[in-house]
Amino acid sequence: MMRTRPLKVALLGCGVVGSEVARIMTTHADDLAARIGAPVELAGVAVRRPSKVREGIDPVLITTDATALVKRGDIDVVVEVIGGIEPARTLITTAFEHGASVVSANKALLAQDGAALHAAAEANDKDLYYEAAVAGAIPLIRPLRESLAGDKVNRVLGIVNGTTNFILDKMDSTGAGYQEALDEATALGYAEADPTADVEGFDAAAKAAILAGIAFHTRVRLDDVYREGMTEVTAADFASAKEMGCTIKLLAICERAGDGQSVTARVHPAMIPLTHPLASVRGAYNAVFVESDASGQLMFYGPGAGGSPTASAVLGDLVAVCRNRLSGATGPGESAYAALTVSPMGDVVTRYHISLDVADKPGVLAQVATVFAEHGVSIDTVRQQGKDGEASLVVVTHRASDAALTGTVEALRKLDTVRGVASIMRVEGE
Repeated sequence: MMRTRPLKVALLGCGVVGSEVARIMTTHADDLAARIGAPVELAGVAVRRPSKVREGIDPVLITTDATALVKRGDIDVVVEVIGGIEPARTLITTAFEHGASVVSANKALLAQDGAALHAAAEANDKDLYYEAAVAGAIPLIRPLRESLAGDKVNRVLGIVNGTTNFILDKMDSTGAGYQEALDEATALGYAEADPTADVEGFDAAAKAAILAGIAFHTRVRLDDVYREGMTEVTAADFASAKEMGCTIKLLAICERAGDGQSVTARVHPAMIPLTHPLASVRGAYNAVFVESDASGQLMFYGPGAGGSPTASAVLGDLVAVCRNRLSGATGPGESAYAALTVSPMGDVVTRYHISLDVADKPGVLAQVATVFAEHGVSIDTVRQQGKDGEASLVVVTHRASDAALTGTVEALRKLDTVRGVASIMRVEGE
């Protein structure tokens, strides 16, 4: 039997995502009520610019006093889509203290202060849900947190930023340079006027921290994630990748060490074989590959950003939280019981593709090979092309630690026959 008294929802932020959340709540009100077991009512919308016309939203609901809204005491759920650290952090904790559960899409805040937010939710016996914080509409956090709760996840490997995937896909498919592909992404609305958060990997790093924490039941903060942007990727890198049967993606990689005692989380460009499922992810789409003991390999794919996809994830959380409110229960909170060590990037073991500019004369290859051997880095393949006294030497290694590779490159730079290191790229997905 449906309860007639509505559950009241406060919306913090009414931009691209917030306005779509409000629209769906209004147009799908009957369906949402049937799924939840009670009507849901938009009780207030906090914004910075109250004079802006917001179609479909009663102007009476608009307020600039977000603090007063979350303190009302009659709010059942606060939906936070304003982003950033403050005032979002204070508003969320205030909402818990005044009786509301929270649905958030704030990846930056969760990556930085997720543990404190979970603690505040638990202290007040309230829910904190955030499916929309990672990979837009793709159901990912809930499967990791609930569906795979009885399994052991060993690796999460994914494309979690649509802007960077669009740019790299254009460079791969058309031969365009980085700036040309970025300009097209900006013109089409896939890239912000300031794309730094995307192209330098900050956005993906925040998502990696969240995913690693859930997958490995360990607190992983943004500062624990190694981050490397994609602005230095060139058309020449794609040419080399194609010669290896690979393409290049900006990947978020979260891994459990072989001994099971530590984990790593990192974001960087990498070559992946064309045979890997992630290689076929095109345009602005996201995809995440999960490897676990019992389930084996799973892949989650779909639109990773945008108003409607992100709002879909928010509404899914809203339904779940509202159901919990009606039953007097709360959903899964933070699971950090494993408390594994988060290892530095130097401990990461993978393959490498190194392109060197060298003198075109006898003995160069032997010198280079000796340096690799001295640092314990085994060479898989070597390709050399020379002309007019200069040459390009491409070395692909077997698996080696990042620390060993760093030492190798430092030694290579000291060789008189090495003119420069044109590029270094990791090879993943094998």
